[in-house]
Amino acid sequence: MSELIKGIAASDGVAIAKAYMLVEPDLSYSHTTTEDPAGEVQKFNDALNNAKVELTKIRNNAEEQLGPDKAAIFDAHLLVLDDPELINPIESMIKDDSASAPHALTEVTQNFITIFESMDNEYMKERAADIRDVSKRVLAHILGVELPNPSIVDESVIIVAHDLTPSDTAQLNKQYVQGFVTNIGGRTSHSAIMSRSLEIPAVVGTKAVTKSVQNGDMIIVDGLTGDVIINPSQDEVRAYQQKRDMFFEDREALKQLRDEATTTIDGKHVELAANIGTPNDLEGVKNNGAEGIGLYRTEFLYMGRDNMPSEDEQFEAYKKVLEEMDGKRVVVRTLDIGGDKELPYLNLPEEMNPFLGYRAIRLCLDQPDIFRPQLRALLRASVYGKLNIMFPMVATVQEFRDAKALLLEEKENLKSEGVEVSDDIELGIMVEIPSTAALADVFAKEVDFFSIGTNDLIQYTMAADRMSERVSYLYQPYNPSILRLVKQVIDASHAEGKWTGMCGEMAGDETAIPLLLGLGLDEFSMSATSILKARRQIKGLSTTEMTQLADRAMNCATVDEVVTLVKDATSKTL
Repeated sequence: MSELIKGIAASDGVAIAKAYMLVEPDLSYSHTTTEDPAGEVQKFNDALNNAKVELTKIRNNAEEQLGPDKAAIFDAHLLVLDDPELINPIESMIKDDSASAPHALTEVTQNFITIFESMDNEYMKERAADIRDVSKRVLAHILGVELPNPSIVDESVIIVAHDLTPSDTAQLNKQYVQGFVTNIGGRTSHSAIMSRSLEIPAVVGTKAVTKSVQNGDMIIVDGLTGDVIINPSQDEVRAYQQKRDMFFEDREALKQLRDEATTTIDGKHVELAANIGTPNDLEGVKNNGAEGIGLYRTEFLYMGRDNMPSEDEQFEAYKKVLEEMDGKRVVVRTLDIGGDKELPYLNLPEEMNPFLGYRAIRLCLDQPDIFRPQLRALLRASVYGKLNIMFPMVATVQEFRDAKALLLEEKENLKSEGVEVSDDIELGIMVEIPSTAALADVFAKEVDFFSIGTNDLIQYTMAADRMSERVSYLYQPYNPSILRLVKQVIDASHAEGKWTGMCGEMAGDETAIPLLLGLGLDEFSMSATSILKARRQIKGLSTTEMTQLADRAMNCATVDEVVTLVKDATSKTL
């Protein structure tokens, strides 16, 4: 019998494949002495060798897919496996104390980890993390337990996990990973956003899918409805294969719109841009006819590694995007770390509520040694295309002024060094804090543009954590209060001759698009895979009618009233 689990549809499409469980395995063991020390030493050495083979494969795969900087992490792990200062004490403990291989490994490595972690030295603390990862891998081999690693998957699978971190998701091999499903998360969680960039179906927020699925189970993930079917019948497989074929047919039909302008029935043009995380996303941007990049999330340059990216590394990444966009606008968001995006090597303080804490522009202004290299890299790259820079999580006008001052200071430094810098860079801010939206008329006098980050603006306005399923009903993009804030920001920018874009997930939402068009939004930035659907929708809408619709929606009392209003007004085109 098949089993149906409901979740949140996070990325369009249908996937049918075996489940690959990306969950922490049980590595517990009974502490007993051994009567065969030689056999335990052999067991330990076999596990070491198996771990080396596995890590070498992972390292080579990382170099091929992600570059030598990511592969260097696994070089460090391989060095640990060859370190006699670690290996000899483990073998001695087995021989001299008749300790079991798992116990000797755990005792010795934990001693090293404790020593390294207590040192006031970042390099040594990083070595503690290497030893922890490596010892877990060796222990798994001793116990005969397989550690999950999607980067070495070589057959079609659907990833099943409690959650996926941004770096986990960024490393999924699209050739084999057909989709994923998680226990937690929502449409705006970073794993969901990345799944749309990778163009793979995803369902999140199922609450307990990991308890219902076993490794190797056949499952169906319907990213259009949020349904997950475990061990489907042949009839169900056939039905979903047909649905998948229809999805692909519609996607092919949409490609006819790739090179067309995004213009309404009554001649209003708006810009459809793409959100990206790395230069690798550019293929999808071009294939889906984006008119620019509305959000380049630079934090992905900093993730999945054990040290900060250099100024030159960042410069090359920004330069590549600007060059390949061939004069189209590229809006780069400066480092937005904190909240649910952590960098282990930064040792950020633990916070009760990291979303409201030390993150984004707050961290960058407080640690200019992190911020300045990024600003210099951006300025150096600015001559290779049309660069816009925006600062995230700005709450006060002074924060914008301080960030701008640092940028201008680095611009003068580069010029004095003889480095060419563009004089045509627009500076803007993310509007994601209600206080910023309320003061938009003041900000508009100082910035060149606004980009509304609705993922955070909604959760802050509604006082509801967007990662919590229990209050997910309060994530309401169409709530009249949100619409009024958006309108206030757009009107403030237009009054000063500036423009407003939106880079939150609301920009690609088919219910929100008519409203945003009516509110006067200039640029819609979304996952590249949403662009052609949005273009088809906008080409069937009238700006005049949508303006009247938005005015009525802002005077509704509830989100349900707004949704009904949109459905009634757009039933001919949706």
